[in-house]
Amino acid sequence: MFWLIAALLAAGALAFVLPPLLRRRGDPDPAARDATNIALHRDQLRELETDLAAGTLGREQYDEARRDIEQRLLDDVRNGNGTRAAPAAGRRSAMAVAAAMPVAAILLYLAVGNPAALAPGAANRDDHAITREQIEGMVERLAVRMKENPDDVKGWTMLGRSYAVLDRHAEAAAAYVNAVKRSEPDAQLLADYADALAMARGRNLKGEPERLIAQALKVDPQNVKALLLAGTVAFQDKNFKSAIAYWERILKVVPPDSDIANSVRDGIADARKFAGTATAPPSAKPGAVAAAASVSGTVRLSPGVAAKAAPDDTVFIFARPAEGPRMPLAVMRKRVRDLPAAFTLDDSMAMTPAMKLSGQRQVVVGARVSKSGTPTPQPGDLEGFSAPVKPGAAGIAVLINSEVR
Repeated sequence: MFWLIAALLAAGALAFVLPPLLRRRGDPDPAARDATNIALHRDQLRELETDLAAGTLGREQYDEARRDIEQRLLDDVRNGNGTRAAPAAGRRSAMAVAAAMPVAAILLYLAVGNPAALAPGAANRDDHAITREQIEGMVERLAVRMKENPDDVKGWTMLGRSYAVLDRHAEAAAAYVNAVKRSEPDAQLLADYADALAMARGRNLKGEPERLIAQALKVDPQNVKALLLAGTVAFQDKNFKSAIAYWERILKVVPPDSDIANSVRDGIADARKFAGTATAPPSAKPGAVAAAASVSGTVRLSPGVAAKAAPDDTVFIFARPAEGPRMPLAVMRKRVRDLPAAFTLDDSMAMTPAMKLSGQRQVVVGARVSKSGTPTPQPGDLEGFSAPVKPGAAGIAVLINSEVR
């Protein structure tokens, strides 16, 4: 189709360029042209006769001039005033233009266009789609670069976030340590470090993660992630009033219709219920109570990696936000021998009351075969993920088909 359209455009351009080159120049009617030439020469003869009669021109001069006019008249009538020889040159020019224009267009396209897009199946490929293997390759190259340039704070921060995206939380925490050591106090960096460290310790926020959270809030009392984690620590300690206080501060700085605002309102409602003050939080919209939602489907193990899994290996099935913090919203546990296994994840399985599945616009469902039996991914674990889905989706298919590196 591309080449057909290109050919039509080239033909249209040539249709404007070639006709003037092929057209015979001068009057297209030979008889009319000859009559004009004869009349012109007759006038010249009449002027010669007038000059001869007036005595301004001698007989010899008159005869010579008359012969010249008669000869020119014969030549013009015979050769068409030289214009009939012109089409040969015009045809040569037309042929050159007809050949050069398409060649020039193709060379220009090869120089500035995208010839690869013309390959069969190119329209069905997403050139911007990045596979997990490509991401892991880029992360490993970044890790090598950081060994060569250890004082690059931004590089360590990027490496930590990259490891977190890959659920390699222990390595993320190690990268964040290097960034924290080399930077001025940064609330977001401290909160990210606390989150990665807690995930690497089995989602335990007590101890060093809790200290990092407090330090982040000293730097920036309005940091959303630090407030979220601080409220979670307080909720787990059954200090519900403190949890409510932390989470209500989040509602003052995030858009009221955002996913995190909806989840935080749910968390506040739960904290008030457990605290015995089940009244609506002052920042909540009237009647804005997120409906319970769930996601369900089936987890299968790909035959390509099945040999690497033992029947008693633990399988973690979880849902996490498609965007934002990667903390799991709900988790359940199975065994490899149970696969393929049906699953249903809902708010009753929430890891923290401020981050619920029902408060998200989209979630990703994942499944991981854990060799160590812990939820933190380790090299050699097997995993797979769904595409982003909305809470309430059913029939989700999760295929465990890749190995954690």
